[in-house]
Amino acid sequence: MDFPQGFQRQGENKKVGHDIVVILIYVDDLLLTGSNLELIKEAKHSLHQQFKVKDLGELRYFLGIEVLRSKHGVLLNQRKYTLELISELGLSGAKPVVTPLEINQKLTILEFDKVACWSSTVDPLVDLTSYQKLIGKVLYLTVTRPEISFVFQSQSQFMQAPKRFPMESTLRVVRYLKNAIGFGILLKISPMHSLTAFCDSNWGAFPVTRRSVSVYLVKLGDSLISWKSKKQHTISRSNAEVEYRSMATVVVELTWLL
Repeated sequence: MDFPQGFQRQGENKKVGHDIVVILIYVDDLLLTGSNLELIKEAKHSLHQQFKVKDLGELRYFLGIEVLRSKHGVLLNQRKYTLELISELGLSGAKPVVTPLEINQKLTILEFDKVACWSSTVDPLVDLTSYQKLIGKVLYLTVTRPEISFVFQSQSQFMQAPKRFPMESTLRVVRYLKNAIGFGILLKISPMHSLTAFCDSNWGAFPVTRRSVSVYLVKLGDSLISWKSKKQHTISRSNAEVEYRSMATVVVELTWLL
């Protein structure tokens, strides 16, 4: 593709001085944004010369994510995607819940002879494909709903041998989403000169393996831009060690963002 005069290719980024144009591509869908309107127009013109493309105007919906604008900023949510998921699972008449996971509930697995099983021997297996599909569909909702990240970090342990209780726990998350369908990420209209990070950890979150969980979030100005909940790779012998590992994880993310 021929880019407008003066552009420097850096992955999908095209820079001219301090201005930038970014093109996000997924199969045949393109999302184009930037800091300079004239450069955006030049990029559109270049695309029209090389490909048969249709300009759909201002962004409103992209890959299941709705974009809503107000005087406070831009709200990203997945309301339509969530409603379709609720209907597909037959939970339209189900009672909503106010928390994605029951209080003090811990989902764990037992490992014996390299075979993962549920801690209750009477808990029957569920269909493997159905569980994996459900996890994948709800996992996509973490794009705009970071508060369910920890729950799915735990539920993903059962991908190879799912049982009834983890399936019910996953369906509870969908009922939680039903309670607040329109929630999402608000990118506020405010100065974005500062990058702020927060991290935390849960020491020995998994009783069987004694491994801990690291969580962090990063804000640009007042807007949330990055977050993660992940099981640590090694076993820590103290709460302080767990906290340092969590701090190291968020520092890696900040280094990448900068």
